[in-house]
Amino acid sequence: MVDIGMPLNNTVRENMAPIPTNLKATMNPDWQNFLAQHGATLDAGVVQRFGDTAAELVATAQGTVLCDLSQFGVLKVSGEDAQNFLQNLFSSDVREVSEQRAQGSSLNSPKGRMQATFLIWRSGADYFLHLPRALCPGIQKKLSMYVLRAKVKISDASDEMICLGLSGASAANLVQECFGSVPQDMLVVEQHDNASVIRAGAQRFQINTTPQHAPALWQKFSAAAHPAGSPCWDWLNIRAGIPVILPATQEQFVPQMANLDLIGGVSFKKGCYPGQEIVARMQYLGKLKRRMYLAHIEGNTVPQPGDELYSADMEGQASGMVVNATAAPGGGCDLLAVVQISSREAQTVHLQSLQGEALNFLPLPYTIP
Repeated sequence: MVDIGMPLNNTVRENMAPIPTNLKATMNPDWQNFLAQHGATLDAGVVQRFGDTAAELVATAQGTVLCDLSQFGVLKVSGEDAQNFLQNLFSSDVREVSEQRAQGSSLNSPKGRMQATFLIWRSGADYFLHLPRALCPGIQKKLSMYVLRAKVKISDASDEMICLGLSGASAANLVQECFGSVPQDMLVVEQHDNASVIRAGAQRFQINTTPQHAPALWQKFSAAAHPAGSPCWDWLNIRAGIPVILPATQEQFVPQMANLDLIGGVSFKKGCYPGQEIVARMQYLGKLKRRMYLAHIEGNTVPQPGDELYSADMEGQASGMVVNATAAPGGGCDLLAVVQISSREAQTVHLQSLQGEALNFLPLPYTIP
C-alpha cells in the first residue's frame, strides 16, 4: 500500500503503465555549444568523446578526468509534501536525504521490479533526482500520476542544471582549490554559492551547478583534468558496481538482484512503497537466486543493456542479463550483469548464446553475501 493521501482510482491505475521511453530531455543549447567549441563530439545531446575515446578511457583509469554528465537528466520535486511523497514511493529512506547527504534509490513497480534508479540530493526544500536522460519524461509522468492532492510539483530541471564529473588522483585537490573544502565521506554533499559537490567515490566527485557558472568551472577543472566523454563516467559507475536502469532493463530486476541493497538504496525499516512487499519477502523469506556481478569480455563490440546471458546448466534458458556495459581501458568491454548465482559459481557464462564471448568475472568493490 502507498499512502499518498487518497487511493488511486481506476483511471490513474490504467494510465500508470507503461512508462514511455521514446521521449528524451534535451541538453541546454548554450552548454551544448560551449562543449562543442571545446572539442566535444556529441550525439543526441550526449558527449561521446573529446578526441580519442581509447585515450580518454586510459586517462580515466590512470589519471584525472573531467566529464559532462548529460547522459543523465534531473527531475526536481518541490512543495511542502515533497519528502513524504518521495518517502512513500521510493525504496530508500528519503528522510535521510539532507543538504549534507545524498542517497541512491529506486522506483519500483507493484511487482517489485525497478523502473528507475536515482541519485537523490536536496537543496533547501527541493529534491533532485539524477537518472538517465531517456527516462526523465516517462518517470516525470509516472510520478505526477501519484501526486493527486499532495502539495508537490515535479518538473524537469535537466535544462536548468549542469552536472560535471571529476575523477582521479588529483580530483580531491582540484575540488579543494576551487571550493575551499572537500566532502570527506561517500555521498556527503557540500553546498556552495553556485554549486553543490557530492562525493561519489574514493576519488570521484559530482559537481552540480547552473548553466551560467558551468563554463568557468569547466575551464578551471580542464586545465588540470583530461576532458572525457560519457563512456568514461559510465565505466567508472560499472567498476564501482552501481547499476543504472535504462529503457531496455526497466522492470527486469528487483533491487536486490542489482545489489541496490548493498549500496544503500533499499531500506527494510521504512513503511510501504510500491513493490515493498515483494522486496521485503525476498529479503526475509525468499532465497535470492540472482545477483549482479562485474565482468570483462574480449572483443570490441560493446554489449547492450538487456542482452541475455547463457550457461550450459540452464538448458536453453537465459541465465542472466546485461545491466550496463562500455568499452574498457586496454581493450574489450566491462559490464555489470545480473546472473543466476549457481551459474556464476559453477559454469562459464556467455554473452547472447553458448557460443558467445565468455564472461571473465572480476571482484566488485563491495562484498556480495
